[in-house]
Amino acid sequence: MIRELKTLLAVAREGTFAAAGERVGLTQAAVSAQMQRLEAELGFPLFDRTGRSARLNARGAEVLEQAEELVRLAGAIGTTAGAALPGPALSLGAIASVQRSVLPAALARFHGAHPDARTRIVPGVSSALIDQVDARELEMAVIIRPPFALQRELQWTTLAAEPFRLLVPRAVRGADWRALLVLHPFLRYDRSSYGGRQVDRFLRAQRLDVRDACEIDELDALVALVAQGVGVALVPQMLGSPHWPAGVRAIDLGDCTFHREIGLVHGPQRALGKPARELAAAIAAAYGAATSRRARH
Repeated sequence: MIRELKTLLAVAREGTFAAAGERVGLTQAAVSAQMQRLEAELGFPLFDRTGRSARLNARGAEVLEQAEELVRLAGAIGTTAGAALPGPALSLGAIASVQRSVLPAALARFHGAHPDARTRIVPGVSSALIDQVDARELEMAVIIRPPFALQRELQWTTLAAEPFRLLVPRAVRGADWRALLVLHPFLRYDRSSYGGRQVDRFLRAQRLDVRDACEIDELDALVALVAQGVGVALVPQMLGSPHWPAGVRAIDLGDCTFHREIGLVHGPQRALGKPARELAAAIAAAYGAATSRRARH
C-alpha cells in the first residue's frame, strides 16, 4: 500500500493523474489503476470524478494526512534505534522584505508548536515564487499580490496592506511630496517587481516627471541610498519594520496613498497537509499580531 500512498501524495501535489504520473514515472492509466486499488483496499472512494477530472473528496483529504505520516514513517525504517524520526519538511517561498520582517516570528510560532518539523525558506521575487507554487515545488509563498488574476488552482489570503511613503534625506526640508519628487533625483523600486510596477503606475497616474538616478530591487538598499543623500524614493512601510533609519524622513502621501498588498498563495486547500495548514495559520497569526502592534502605535 505504501506505493499507492506515495502516488496519492503525488496526485495531491500535482493536481492531475497525468501530472502525478510524470512526477513518479508512471503512465496516467497506471496512476488511475493504483488509485482504484487503494480505494478498493480502503473500502471507500477518495475522489469525486467528473469526466476526466478527479478531485479529492473529504475522506480523501483525511487519508492524505494519514498517508503523509505513513510514508514518512516508512522512510525512517532502518534508522538508528531510538533515534528521533524526522518531522515533516515544508518548503515556503518568501520575498526578501518578508524574511526580514514578520516571517521570523511566524516560524518561531510554528516551530514552538512543532519542534520536530523542518522548514525550508526559498527566496525569490513574487513572480518566480508564484510559478513555483503553481508547479507544486513549494507548498506556499508569502509575496506581493500580482496585478493579474491567479491561476485557477491557486488560492490567495491577504495578510497586510503596506502603505507607500516618500522617503527623503533628513536634511531635505519641505512636505510637498509632489515637488520633492520632481526636484530631487529619484531612486526607483525595480520595475521588474510587482511593487516597482505599482510605483511606476502611481507616477504615471500623477503625471510626475521624475529624474531617475538609480533603479534597484532591494528595499534596504533604497533606504540606505536615501539616508546617504543620493535622492528620494517611494518605499512601502513594511509591517514588521515600523521605524525608519535616523538618516531619512518619511512623508505621507495623504489621499494619494497607495499600498503594497502582502499575502499567502498556495495550491488547493485539499492538497495541503495538516503541517502546511498549521504553518499558514502561524504566518497569518504573526501578521495579525504585527498589525495590532502598528495600530497601538
